[in-house]
Amino acid sequence: MSLSATQEPRVTTQPWQIKLLYDGKCPLCLREVNFLQKRDAGRGLVAFVDIADDFYSPEDNGNIDFKTAMGRIHAVLPDGTIVKDVEVFRRVYEVLGMGWIYAITKLPIIGFVADKLYGIWADLRLKLTGRPDLATIERDRTQRLCNLEGRCKKVE
Repeated sequence: MSLSATQEPRVTTQPWQIKLLYDGKCPLCLREVNFLQKRDAGRGLVAFVDIADDFYSPEDNGNIDFKTAMGRIHAVLPDGTIVKDVEVFRRVYEVLGMGWIYAITKLPIIGFVADKLYGIWADLRLKLTGRPDLATIERDRTQRLCNLEGRCKKVE
């Protein structure tokens, strides 16, 4: 079948500009994600991936395993580049046209301080949001996955 002069071949492109991996069981994370989803307004510029979902697939998300994703916020760019920490927020906000909010963190000293503060938050977020520690979350997740048909595997 040939194409007429007015038809062009269909090209499939990645609709999202950044894939944000977030913890869907973290109430503060969800608040931020809900805000960002409203700003995205259905445009699909940001792909939101809930790492807490039992069907989260590291292979589909830069090979970022559950434990790593739970430790720090990560995002994947269409070319497979992985970004983490405050850089994720900077990139997501830029994609959504609000880059000015995190622009100051591009300055070396301020960026360094922002990354350190984010690291403290990330280390404490489970405790601060009233959740069990990561080892307990991983154990419970493993047990839940083992109960799903064909999903039993050891978490390292």
